[in-house]
Amino acid sequence: MTATEKQTFLVGEAGDSREIAFHHRPATEEGGIELFWMGGYKSDMQGSKAMALDAFAASSGLGFTRYDYSGHGVSGGAFTDGTISKWLEESMAMFDEKTSGPQIVIGSSMGGWLALLLVKAHIERVGIKKSRIKGLVLIAPAVDMTKDLMWDIFDQATRAELAANGIFRKPSEYGEPYEITRNLIVDGEKHLFGDRLIQTGCPVRILQGVRDDSVPWQASVDLVSRLAQDDVRLTLIKDGGHNLSRDEDLALLVRVVEQATMI
Repeated sequence: MTATEKQTFLVGEAGDSREIAFHHRPATEEGGIELFWMGGYKSDMQGSKAMALDAFAASSGLGFTRYDYSGHGVSGGAFTDGTISKWLEESMAMFDEKTSGPQIVIGSSMGGWLALLLVKAHIERVGIKKSRIKGLVLIAPAVDMTKDLMWDIFDQATRAELAANGIFRKPSEYGEPYEITRNLIVDGEKHLFGDRLIQTGCPVRILQGVRDDSVPWQASVDLVSRLAQDDVRLTLIKDGGHNLSRDEDLALLVRVVEQATMI
Protein backbone atom coordinates (compact mmCIF):
# COMPACT_ATOMS: atom_id res chain seq x y z
CA MET A 1 0.00 0.00 0.00
CA THR A 2 1.35 3.43 -0.91
CA ALA A 3 1.29 6.42 1.45
CA THR A 4 -1.38 8.12 -0.66
CA GLU A 5 -3.90 5.25 -0.62
CA LYS A 6 -6.80 5.38 1.80
CA GLN A 7 -6.34 3.15 4.81
CA THR A 8 -9.02 2.07 7.27
CA PHE A 9 -9.30 0.54 10.72
CA LEU A 10 -12.08 -0.25 13.15
CA VAL A 11 -12.69 1.71 16.35
CA GLY A 12 -15.21 0.88 19.07
CA GLU A 13 -16.68 -2.16 20.73
CA ALA A 14 -18.63 -4.82 18.86
CA GLY A 15 -22.02 -3.45 17.89
CA ASP A 16 -20.70 0.11 17.91
CA SER A 17 -17.57 -0.23 15.78
CA ARG A 18 -16.87 2.37 13.11
CA GLU A 19 -14.60 2.06 10.09
CA ILE A 20 -12.29 5.07 10.17
CA ALA A 21 -10.57 6.17 6.99
CA PHE A 22 -7.16 7.80 7.22
CA HIS A 23 -3.93 8.62 5.43
CA HIS A 24 -0.62 8.25 7.23
CA ARG A 25 2.87 8.92 5.95
CA PRO A 26 5.76 8.46 8.41
CA ALA A 27 8.62 10.92 8.75
CA THR A 28 11.53 10.25 6.43
CA GLU A 29 13.86 9.96 9.42
CA GLU A 30 13.17 7.42 12.14
CA GLY A 31 11.83 9.23 15.18
CA GLY A 32 11.26 12.39 13.16
CA ILE A 33 8.48 14.88 13.82
CA GLU A 34 4.99 14.14 12.51
CA LEU A 35 1.93 16.35 12.06
CA PHE A 36 -1.45 15.12 13.31
CA TRP A 37 -4.46 16.83 11.69
CA MET A 38 -7.85 17.05 13.45
CA GLY A 39 -10.62 18.52 11.31
CA GLY A 40 -13.75 20.42 12.16
CA TYR A 41 -17.46 19.67 12.43
CA LYS A 42 -18.72 18.21 9.12
CA SER A 43 -15.32 18.75 7.47
CA ASP A 44 -13.15 16.01 5.97
CA MET A 45 -9.51 15.15 5.50
CA GLN A 46 -9.49 16.45 1.91
CA GLY A 47 -10.01 20.07 2.99
CA SER A 48 -7.68 22.83 1.85
CA LYS A 49 -5.94 23.27 5.21
CA ALA A 50 -5.28 19.54 5.61
CA MET A 51 -3.98 19.23 2.06
CA ALA A 52 -1.76 22.32 2.35
CA LEU A 53 -0.17 20.83 5.47
CA ASP A 54 0.16 17.43 3.81
CA ALA A 55 2.07 19.01 0.92
CA PHE A 56 4.29 20.95 3.34
CA ALA A 57 4.99 17.82 5.38
CA ALA A 58 5.85 15.80 2.29
CA SER A 59 8.31 18.43 1.05
CA SER A 60 9.90 18.76 4.50
CA GLY A 61 10.29 15.08 5.34
CA LEU A 62 7.76 15.32 8.17
CA GLY A 63 5.27 12.60 8.91
CA PHE A 64 1.60 13.42 8.44
CA THR A 65 -1.65 11.85 9.62
CA ARG A 66 -5.14 12.95 8.60
CA TYR A 67 -8.41 11.09 9.02
CA ASP A 68 -12.18 11.41 8.91
CA TYR A 69 -14.24 11.08 12.08
CA SER A 70 -17.13 8.62 11.82
CA GLY A 71 -19.95 10.11 9.76
CA HIS A 72 -17.49 12.45 8.05
CA GLY A 73 -15.89 12.18 4.63
CA VAL A 74 -15.30 8.57 3.62
CA SER A 75 -15.37 7.03 7.10
CA GLY A 76 -18.21 4.74 8.09
CA GLY A 77 -21.12 5.53 10.35
CA ALA A 78 -23.91 8.10 10.26
CA PHE A 79 -23.09 11.72 11.05
CA THR A 80 -26.15 11.98 13.29
CA ASP A 81 -24.82 9.12 15.46
CA GLY A 82 -21.69 11.11 16.20
CA THR A 83 -20.82 12.56 19.60
CA ILE A 84 -17.78 14.21 21.13
CA SER A 85 -17.11 10.96 23.03
CA LYS A 86 -17.07 8.91 19.83
CA TRP A 87 -14.97 11.36 17.84
CA LEU A 88 -12.52 11.65 20.73
CA GLU A 89 -12.31 7.86 21.02
CA GLU A 90 -11.51 7.66 17.30
CA SER A 91 -8.91 10.41 17.58
CA MET A 92 -7.19 8.74 20.53
CA ALA A 93 -7.15 5.37 18.75
CA MET A 94 -5.68 7.02 15.65
CA PHE A 95 -3.02 8.80 17.70
CA ASP A 96 -2.08 5.75 19.78
CA GLU A 97 -2.20 3.07 17.09
CA LYS A 98 -1.19 4.82 13.87
CA THR A 99 1.44 7.36 14.92
CA SER A 100 4.84 7.18 16.54
CA GLY A 101 7.43 9.66 17.70
CA PRO A 102 6.95 13.35 18.46
CA GLN A 103 3.74 14.92 17.19
CA ILE A 104 2.55 18.44 16.41
CA VAL A 105 -1.22 18.27 16.81
CA ILE A 106 -3.20 20.69 14.64
CA GLY A 107 -6.92 21.15 15.32
CA SER A 108 -9.41 23.26 13.39
CA SER A 109 -12.69 24.50 14.92
CA MET A 110 -14.24 21.46 16.66
CA GLY A 111 -10.90 19.76 16.04
CA GLY A 112 -9.34 22.38 18.31
CA TRP A 113 -11.56 21.29 21.18
CA LEU A 114 -10.88 17.63 20.42
CA ALA A 115 -7.15 18.38 20.24
CA LEU A 116 -7.18 19.81 23.77
CA LEU A 117 -9.20 16.81 24.97
CA LEU A 118 -6.72 14.49 23.26
CA VAL A 119 -3.78 16.19 24.98
CA LYS A 120 -5.58 16.02 28.33
CA ALA A 121 -6.26 12.29 27.98
CA HIS A 122 -2.73 11.60 26.71
CA ILE A 123 -0.89 13.34 29.55
CA GLU A 124 -3.25 11.84 32.14
CA ARG A 125 -2.15 8.44 30.86
CA VAL A 126 1.60 8.92 30.30
CA GLY A 127 2.44 12.13 32.16
CA ILE A 128 3.69 15.42 30.76
CA LYS A 129 7.35 14.36 30.72
CA LYS A 130 6.60 11.34 28.52
CA SER A 131 4.09 13.08 26.27
CA ARG A 132 4.68 12.65 22.54
CA ILE A 133 2.77 15.88 21.85
CA LYS A 134 5.43 18.53 21.33
CA GLY A 135 3.23 21.36 20.09
CA LEU A 136 -0.36 22.41 19.45
CA VAL A 137 -1.63 24.61 16.63
CA LEU A 138 -5.30 25.54 16.99
CA ILE A 139 -7.34 27.24 14.26
CA ALA A 140 -10.46 29.02 15.53
CA PRO A 141 -10.76 26.43 18.32
CA ALA A 142 -14.42 25.75 19.14
CA VAL A 143 -13.79 24.79 22.77
CA ASP A 144 -16.95 23.67 24.62
CA MET A 145 -18.91 24.28 21.41
CA THR A 146 -21.90 22.10 22.29
CA LYS A 147 -22.66 24.47 25.17
CA ASP A 148 -21.14 27.86 24.34
CA LEU A 149 -21.76 27.87 20.58
CA MET A 150 -24.89 25.74 20.43
CA TRP A 151 -27.15 25.22 23.45
CA ASP A 152 -26.50 28.52 25.21
CA ILE A 153 -27.38 30.56 22.11
CA PHE A 154 -30.32 28.46 20.88
CA ASP A 155 -33.69 30.14 21.17
CA GLN A 156 -36.67 28.43 22.79
CA ALA A 157 -38.02 27.22 19.44
CA THR A 158 -34.75 25.47 18.62
CA ARG A 159 -34.54 23.90 22.06
CA ALA A 160 -38.13 22.70 21.71
CA GLU A 161 -37.35 21.18 18.31
CA LEU A 162 -34.38 19.32 19.78
CA ALA A 163 -36.52 18.04 22.64
CA ALA A 164 -39.33 16.91 20.35
CA ASN A 165 -37.38 15.53 17.38
CA GLY A 166 -33.90 14.91 18.75
CA ILE A 167 -32.36 16.93 15.93
CA PHE A 168 -32.09 20.50 14.65
CA ARG A 169 -30.89 21.39 11.16
CA LYS A 170 -29.01 24.66 11.29
CA PRO A 171 -28.49 26.46 7.95
CA SER A 172 -24.84 26.74 6.93
CA GLU A 173 -23.08 29.03 4.48
CA TYR A 174 -20.72 26.17 3.69
CA GLY A 175 -23.34 23.91 2.08
CA GLU A 176 -25.84 21.48 3.61
CA PRO A 177 -27.34 22.36 7.01
CA TYR A 178 -25.50 21.37 10.15
CA GLU A 179 -27.36 18.51 11.79
CA ILE A 180 -27.21 19.05 15.54
CA THR A 181 -28.58 16.24 17.68
CA ARG A 182 -29.78 16.17 21.25
CA ASN A 183 -27.32 13.33 21.91
CA LEU A 184 -24.45 15.54 20.76
CA ILE A 185 -25.48 18.30 23.18
CA VAL A 186 -25.99 15.95 26.13
CA ASP A 187 -22.78 14.00 25.52
CA GLY A 188 -20.80 17.21 25.14
CA GLU A 189 -21.46 18.06 28.79
CA LYS A 190 -19.01 15.29 29.79
CA HIS A 191 -16.16 17.09 28.06
CA LEU A 192 -16.62 20.76 28.92
CA PHE A 193 -13.55 22.61 30.15
CA GLY A 194 -15.65 25.46 31.50
CA ASP A 195 -13.58 28.10 33.27
CA ARG A 196 -10.90 25.68 34.45
CA LEU A 197 -7.24 26.16 33.65
CA ILE A 198 -5.97 23.90 30.87
CA GLN A 199 -2.45 22.45 30.91
CA THR A 200 -0.93 20.96 27.75
CA GLY A 201 2.74 20.82 28.66
CA CYS A 202 3.73 22.10 25.23
CA PRO A 203 3.81 25.34 23.19
CA VAL A 204 0.42 26.38 21.82
CA ARG A 205 -0.19 28.56 18.76
CA ILE A 206 -3.69 29.85 17.98
CA LEU A 207 -4.91 31.38 14.71
CA GLN A 208 -8.22 33.24 14.89
CA GLY A 209 -10.17 35.36 12.44
CA VAL A 210 -11.68 38.54 13.88
CA ARG A 211 -14.58 38.27 11.41
CA ASP A 212 -15.33 34.69 12.42
CA ASP A 213 -19.11 34.34 12.74
CA SER A 214 -18.94 30.82 14.18
CA VAL A 215 -16.28 31.11 16.90
CA PRO A 216 -16.03 34.65 18.36
CA TRP A 217 -12.44 35.89 18.49
CA GLN A 218 -12.96 36.78 22.15
CA ALA A 219 -13.24 33.05 22.89
CA SER A 220 -9.65 32.54 21.74
CA VAL A 221 -8.49 35.45 23.89
CA ASP A 222 -10.20 33.79 26.85
CA LEU A 223 -8.58 30.48 25.98
CA VAL A 224 -5.13 32.08 26.11
CA SER A 225 -5.79 33.17 29.69
CA ARG A 226 -6.71 29.62 30.69
CA LEU A 227 -3.57 28.11 29.16
CA ALA A 228 -1.76 29.81 31.99
CA GLN A 229 1.21 27.44 32.33
CA ASP A 230 2.00 27.03 28.63
CA ASP A 231 3.92 29.04 26.03
CA VAL A 232 0.96 30.48 24.08
CA ARG A 233 0.79 32.86 21.14
CA LEU A 234 -2.44 34.08 19.60
CA THR A 235 -2.48 35.52 16.08
CA LEU A 236 -5.61 37.51 15.19
CA ILE A 237 -6.35 37.85 11.48
CA LYS A 238 -8.37 41.06 11.28
CA ASP A 239 -10.09 40.30 7.96
CA GLY A 240 -10.26 36.54 8.51
CA GLY A 241 -13.48 34.56 8.80
CA HIS A 242 -14.00 31.12 10.27
CA ASN A 243 -12.69 29.00 7.43
CA LEU A 244 -9.25 30.66 7.11
CA SER A 245 -8.65 28.91 3.79
CA ARG A 246 -7.59 31.80 1.58
CA ASP A 247 -4.14 31.52 0.05
CA GLU A 248 -2.71 33.95 2.57
CA ASP A 249 -4.36 32.07 5.45
CA LEU A 250 -2.91 28.75 4.30
CA ALA A 251 0.53 30.31 3.92
CA LEU A 252 0.31 31.66 7.47
CA LEU A 253 -0.81 28.27 8.79
CA VAL A 254 2.12 26.53 7.14
CA ARG A 255 4.56 29.11 8.58
CA VAL A 256 3.16 28.70 12.08
CA VAL A 257 3.28 24.91 11.89
CA GLU A 258 6.83 25.02 10.50
CA GLN A 259 7.89 27.22 13.41
CA ALA A 260 6.20 24.83 15.85
CA THR A 261 8.35 21.98 14.59
CA MET A 262 11.47 23.96 15.48
CA ILE A 263 10.63 24.82 19.09
